[in-house]
Amino acid sequence: MRISVRVKPGTKGATRLEKQEDGSYVAFLHARAHDGEANQALIELISDEFRVAKTQISIVSGAKSRQKVLEW
Repeated sequence: MRISVRVKPGTKGATRLEKQEDGSYVAFLHARAHDGEANQALIELISDEFRVAKTQISIVSGAKSRQKVLEW
């Protein structure tokens, strides 16, 4: 499966994943975009939401961008 995710790091409130009308997702993360912390938190969130092992999820594009494509 392949999904497009817009990441919003450093947000307050609950860490959550919201599906948009166009089929993409927006991820609100507590983790800051520093030393890959936000990417790791995103992988953990996707793993929990879709019930997929963290090791199977990879960031196909956008590793240093807020707009990412993930695949598993």
